Amino acid sequence: MFLEIITPDRRVFEGEVDSATFPGAKGSFQVLTNHAPLISTLAQGRITYVSKAEGRRTLEVDGGVVEVLNNKISVLVERLISE
Repeated sequence: MFLEIITPDRRVFEGEVDSATFPGAKGSFQVLTNHAPLISTLAQGRITYVSKAEGRRTLEVDGGVVEVLNNKISVLVERLISE
């Protein structure tokens, strides 16, 4: 599945991933291939994903929004705290 993570000033990541975990406003959740369509707000916390190119990677974010649709995950992050 395809993941893109964007902040107001840059594209943080774009590529194929096996899984992604997000800090949802009501608790963390994981997205795998063929996940049901979803839109959720994100709380401050960690986004973790397993990329075919980069392996396991974790980003600390300060909230945002995630959309999952047709094996594409679009993440709009308010602010990246650390990479």
